[in-house]
Amino acid sequence: MKKSYINGIGCISAQKVVDSNFLSEVEINTTETVLNAKQPSYTEVISPSFIRRMAKGVKMGIFTSTQALKEANLALPDAIITGTGMGCLEDSEKFLKAILDNNEQFLTPTSFIQSTHNTVAGQIALGLQCKGYNFTYVNGAVSFETALLDAKLQIETDEANSVLVGGIDETAQHNIDVQRIAGKIKKQEDAPFSVLNPTSKGMILSEGASFFVLENQQKESSYATLEAISILNSLEVDEVQDYVKTFLSDNKINPNDLDLVVLGNNGDVEFDVYFNQVSDLLNTTPQAYYKHLSGEFYTASGFGLWMALNMLKLQTIPTDVKMNSAEKGNYQTVLLYNQYRGKDHSLTLLKKC
Repeated sequence: MKKSYINGIGCISAQKVVDSNFLSEVEINTTETVLNAKQPSYTEVISPSFIRRMAKGVKMGIFTSTQALKEANLALPDAIITGTGMGCLEDSEKFLKAILDNNEQFLTPTSFIQSTHNTVAGQIALGLQCKGYNFTYVNGAVSFETALLDAKLQIETDEANSVLVGGIDETAQHNIDVQRIAGKIKKQEDAPFSVLNPTSKGMILSEGASFFVLENQQKESSYATLEAISILNSLEVDEVQDYVKTFLSDNKINPNDLDLVVLGNNGDVEFDVYFNQVSDLLNTTPQAYYKHLSGEFYTASGFGLWMALNMLKLQTIPTDVKMNSAEKGNYQTVLLYNQYRGKDHSLTLLKKC
């Protein structure tokens, strides 16, 4: 089977990652319960006449996909695959509100058309005039990993030579209110918040977009090879270590051979015990975390992958993301682990080119 090379990346997040060096201007939030993505200037990639009609998620998706394609020096991918947990929430809420406000009469279809989960993938395809395989996965907190797995299979089975794959989620007020009522977002009175040493339930909600170009050939811009992905719906806490051990064994990796572990801790004292299991298992391996920077959303693991790829390429772990004091002189093999509220577990294995 052919290898999958990650040759281009693009990201928008709650951190300033556009037009800046890798995590050179980090802002660590300890008081806000919802973080908005830092929006770049979209006029360089989207016509101003379209910008005002586009939902935030669509704009973020088009911008980051353009970044990834440009870095990979690829004009037209063979396939476009996206993952999203909630889709274009803003337009969904606009349409539902219009239904109520207008007693289900005289409704314009624009918000409805742009509210579907596959809007981002469709808009990217329209802009590129890409008529190839186009698919969107909506699988909770493994939406992005499912899209990534599909992209890897497309490359390995010769269905495609190049795949544009990404994850996108946006915030919207009604959804924020619902998640607060459900107790999934931290309470303001529990501030200041700590991800590594949590004392309260819930997470810091956020949004963002990350896109990657997978190809069957190594290029000068290549970051790493995507070696393997595993997805599991449900695990007990005491089963996590066996899950990791089995995954590494299946891929002929000794735990001591790992150079870096990237964990998706989000500061929820009730569920971060899953990450503690992996941290304890691989306690002599350098460890990093990222949701204190990105916040939590269904496709936040895309930001984690973006961060891991940059660390591989630059061969450094920024101080702001270190979980332990372990270090290695050469980072070659990276394992990423994520889960959300005890469900949707994923493992991703990378190797530097």
